Amino acid sequence: MTKCRKLITTAAAVLMSLCLLFEAGMSVHASGDAYEKTRGGVAAVFNPGAASSEDVVIAMARELNLDLTAEEKKPEESKLVMANVQNALNVRSDASQDADKVGMLYKDCGGTILERRDGWTKLQSGNIIGWASDEYLLFGEEALALASSVGKMVATVDTETLRVRMEPSTEAGIWGLLPGGEVVEVLNQYDDGWVRIDFEGEDGYVSTDFLVQDFLIDAGETMEEIQARIEKEKEESRHKNYGEYTTDADTTLLLAALIYCEAGCESYEGKVAVGAVVMNRVRSAAYPNSIHGVIYASGQFTPAMTGKLDRVYESGGYDASCIQAAQEALSGVSNVGDLTHFRRNNGREGLVIGNHVFY
Repeated sequence: MTKCRKLITTAAAVLMSLCLLFEAGMSVHASGDAYEKTRGGVAAVFNPGAASSEDVVIAMARELNLDLTAEEKKPEESKLVMANVQNALNVRSDASQDADKVGMLYKDCGGTILERRDGWTKLQSGNIIGWASDEYLLFGEEALALASSVGKMVATVDTETLRVRMEPSTEAGIWGLLPGGEVVEVLNQYDDGWVRIDFEGEDGYVSTDFLVQDFLIDAGETMEEIQARIEKEKEESRHKNYGEYTTDADTTLLLAALIYCEAGCESYEGKVAVGAVVMNRVRSAAYPNSIHGVIYASGQFTPAMTGKLDRVYESGGYDASCIQAAQEALSGVSNVGDLTHFRRNNGREGLVIGNHVFY
């Protein structure tokens, strides 16, 4: 009823304005029958004795084809959704706790609402499209407030080169130039078409006429992206540099000879891995603290036990790649992390490089 009365009031105001226009305008521009006909039509509708004011308005609206029953347009609701968790939130293939996981949203991650039903929201965040429980999500003003505090505005230079000014003015001095396609974080926005950025530690100002701006919020990860990231982190974790181990040329060649005996037919990566195992033992309190001591420790390296290592070392039977691998291991490089054992790959769990498994 309140909505209907608002519409009636609005229509009445419009119609009254039309009446005033008719009365004022026609006295100047109309005459004779035309004036009387037009004036008579309006007067008939607005005859105070004919009906109530609401009836009058409704009658006039009908004559002018105005729809008083149309609902007022509601403001469009925000499509933003934010994760409301301390760590991570599962995103599933359907609106059910039993559905498969398709990805994860982390703290301060956001996305776009696609659909809502039964306490669940279908959303898109990065490459994830799936359902999350409303219990762990923020909507509306709460989502906007969180996004504004954790997101950031960035700008991409949309011209060949862009001058970075010392003040927000085309008359100001120039700190330097930004190349086309460069992405910078916007530190502050001004109403006069300038933004402030960090330029080599200084406050710089650039014109928005040559920028494409975007507001960024962290997105979640699909299960495939999570797996790929884990594999990458695992790969990176085994590549370490422990610092150079200083030794003499003879010890370097002894290590090269052992590498030849253990991995002479392996890839260069496999050769470095064997050298890294020796150096990891040298650095470990569980083994002798010298290369010679580690190599000749009882029951450790078969070539040292059988005498093959001595024969290769004395004859110089190792090749240049083994010497290079020994030097790299001595420089502190490890492609097996801190692992201290290896053997022929027989299905044992561990890091497989060529025909060896390291553990």
